Amino acid sequence: MFSFRTTPVEEQLDRSLREGRVACFCTQNCWDPHRGRYLYDIFRERGNLERIFSPRDTELTPDTNHIDFDAAELEGLDAVVVEIQDVGTRYFNYTRDVMRLLSMCARMAESPSIYVVDHINPAGRVVEGTMPAVESDIWTPKVAHRHGLTLGELCHLYCSEIGAKFPLHIISAFVSDVGKDLLPWTIAPASDIPGMFTCEMYPGGGLWNNTSITPAIGTARPYEYFGAPFIKSGDIRFLPTPPGVMMRPCSFTPAAGRYAGQKCYGYQIMLQPGAQYHSLLHTLQLMRFLSERYSQVELFDSLFVKVADPVIEEYLRGRLTFDVVQEHVKLEEQKWIRKAKRYILYDDAPYRMK
Repeated sequence: MFSFRTTPVEEQLDRSLREGRVACFCTQNCWDPHRGRYLYDIFRERGNLERIFSPRDTELTPDTNHIDFDAAELEGLDAVVVEIQDVGTRYFNYTRDVMRLLSMCARMAESPSIYVVDHINPAGRVVEGTMPAVESDIWTPKVAHRHGLTLGELCHLYCSEIGAKFPLHIISAFVSDVGKDLLPWTIAPASDIPGMFTCEMYPGGGLWNNTSITPAIGTARPYEYFGAPFIKSGDIRFLPTPPGVMMRPCSFTPAAGRYAGQKCYGYQIMLQPGAQYHSLLHTLQLMRFLSERYSQVELFDSLFVKVADPVIEEYLRGRLTFDVVQEHVKLEEQKWIRKAKRYILYDDAPYRMK
């Protein structure tokens, strides 16, 4: 059973929410500034809050984060209300945690109903990349790298693909004034997604986590900066630089992750105002460029699982030219947009960069 609802979660009349045992699966983005409360406070005041699933670490921590839970904690619940801020990329940690939740519920004999309090996608409706063409992470939905959907739409698609039978209810992102008064990145979606431009950098930048180059996790500007102790940053004349982008040699010392406490050298990606930035394609070019110049660059097996595309893998291994992968990505983006239209819940739709 699926429904799309246009009244706030606290006004829903479902018995599972009013009288049932409720769990909230949420991050700091479930804060309501108008009422001065978090999502779970609604059910705590009603006396039917059973459990809170939240990130294992503080909301701003040097390292990346996850929401930990197991199937036993879902037993006996009547409803799970989900509210996180997705960032528009299929491998975002909290989004994968939500997909894991849906997958677990789909395997339960008596699953709780799932309610998703939707948010605007901070990366917009622009798409980048390809759908998984080979075996990928089981909790990664079959969508483009930058998918252009809201979390609610993503859950709608994922439940359809796994054949989930439990009730799924999406609360529209436009039923609350929060979406109008707070920009999606005002409250950081995660410790490694701290700023206004991070969501635009992440579709490609998130792939550095699966290489021997760090995307500056454990600094104030992750995914805008990238580097390693062995990089000799300097002359940028031959560095891949698409239109609307400027590259700057830089240095940083990450507080967490790979090379924690070590001086790293690399580059900062700077976007000019109004630039359309295809983070995935640019990152692929940078990976190929650096791989051909530094023997210390390693592309781990987990990178190719994450990319989940044989054509992109062949390019990164030096067997194809960039024009081939660029055309491939264009065609795959068009294919993804056609598929995505079946799950759209709002008036606007995903589109390609021109």
